[in-house]
Amino acid sequence: MVAGGVTFALHWGLPVAAMLGVIPLQHPTKTWVWLAALVWMGLACLRNARRCARTHCYFTGPFFLAMTIPASLHGFGIWSLGDDGWRWLGMAIGIGGGGIWCVTEKLWGRYLAEAPERNPRRSN
Repeated sequence: MVAGGVTFALHWGLPVAAMLGVIPLQHPTKTWVWLAALVWMGLACLRNARRCARTHCYFTGPFFLAMTIPASLHGFGIWSLGDDGWRWLGMAIGIGGGGIWCVTEKLWGRYLAEAPERNPRRSN
């Protein structure tokens, strides 16, 4: 569970800052930083989903991991998104992650299931 600002900054703020910080750089640095940040955030979301059962984390985790595919394809020149490719990817990641967060919690509530830490009888 993201208990405070430091935890949030470490798990999501730092990767987002890294992605924004390398925008002026070229491949391979930009590509590798974006891939690492997306994997970091995706795994943090999945861990958070497992620990506290936050609804959006069940969806944002796989979303961030899935976004490594178009980022890889564009970054390594396999599939060009044009001169604004990184901008399009950044918008898709930001709008997609935020949209998933809002929509899933609006539909199913803040927590999808009871978290193991709140129910000691529930097995992992």
